[in-house]
Amino acid sequence: MNNHEIELKLYTLLIENKMTYQELADITGLSTRTISTLVNNKMERIPKAALSKIAAAFELEDIRDLIDFKNENKKDHQ
Repeated sequence: MNNHEIELKLYTLLIENKMTYQELADITGLSTRTISTLVNNKMERIPKAALSKIAAAFELEDIRDLIDFKNENKKDHQ
């Protein structure tokens, strides 16, 4: 059985939108520490409310633009 890891594509969204952690924190009401933890995919349980706020901030219409299965060829953004 394959064990798929879930990855947030938040780092890519921030780069594409030329947005800082602080700017996203200001828009969503999440802390910059939470944003950092999410960017680095270090959070085990991600609250649905956080996902909703992030999706709204980037005006996403498809959850797959935010979440994907982790690609083993990618490196962490640290």
